[in-house]
Amino acid sequence: VQLQASGGGLVQPGGSLRLSCTASGITLQSAYYIGWFRQAPGKEREGVACFNKRDGRQYYGDGVKGRFTFSRDSAKNTVYLQMNSLKSEDTAIYYCAIDAVPPSRPSCLTYSGYDSWGQGTQVTVSS
Repeated sequence: VQLQASGGGLVQPGGSLRLSCTASGITLQSAYYIGWFRQAPGKEREGVACFNKRDGRQYYGDGVKGRFTFSRDSAKNTVYLQMNSLKSEDTAIYYCAIDAVPPSRPSCLTYSGYDSWGQGTQVTVSS
C-alpha cells in the first residue's frame, strides 16, 4: 500500500489550498478509516479530518470545523482535503493515512493505530 499526498504550498492567511492523497495497492473504498493529520514543529500530530466507513460520516478536528472539507473520489482512488480561510496556525506538514483492517479505537481522528501513511506535504500559511 502506498499513499501519495500532494497539494501543499505557501498561501497567505485567508487563502485556500486543496490537498490530494492518491492510493495504490489498495482500493480506498475498502479502508475502514481514512484520515488527514498534521504536525507542526514541536507539536504532537493531530487529527484534522477523517472518514469512518462504519458509519459513513466525516469527522473534523475542533480547530478546522467549518473551514476544511474532506471528500473522496472513488474513480480516482483519491481523497481530498479542501482547506479554506487558512490561518497561520494551520502551518504544518499534512499527512494522509488509512486503516485497511477493522480498527479497535472508536475515533478515526486518533492518529495512533493507522497502518499506512503518506509521506506528508508541507502547508505554510504566511503573509
